[in-house]
Amino acid sequence: MVIELAHIDEELIPILEKVSDPEIPVLSILEMGVVRSAKVSGKEVQVKITPTYSGCPAMDVIGDDIKTALNKAGYSTKVQLVLSPAWTTDWITEKGRKALEDYGIAPPLEPDADKEALLGNKRIVKCTNCGSTQTQLVSQFGSTACKALFKCEDCQEPFDYFKCLK
Repeated sequence: MVIELAHIDEELIPILEKVSDPEIPVLSILEMGVVRSAKVSGKEVQVKITPTYSGCPAMDVIGDDIKTALNKAGYSTKVQLVLSPAWTTDWITEKGRKALEDYGIAPPLEPDADKEALLGNKRIVKCTNCGSTQTQLVSQFGSTACKALFKCEDCQEPFDYFKCLK
């Protein structure tokens, strides 16, 4: 399931594309898939967002950043947190997955592959530095709870892997 931009009024897309995920600043909140909908009614905008996981500390910042961006564009804004259905890594756009990798965070694998990688059964998480799959899990948790820490055995560089959430 991918968040469709059809649920976001076209005039809002360029504004929301400039709002970064505070934990991964190379991703917009649209690329991350946290914006469920954004609708204009007159000069008021109603935005619905979903956290990447329950209790995500970045959601308050994201809500404030959305309000700031839309207020600068002349809109009054209401942001609503929507918990169901839960966010999934399927909602990260292809552009977002590429941006993650370029930034040094391995994008999420599919659920079965993710489990194999996080249990250490298969070496399938690709190093974001050299591209090798000769990588090993260092910690189930990386810089945030939604990431795991890996190390490449070829180039010896550590890197985060964004865990699959479905």
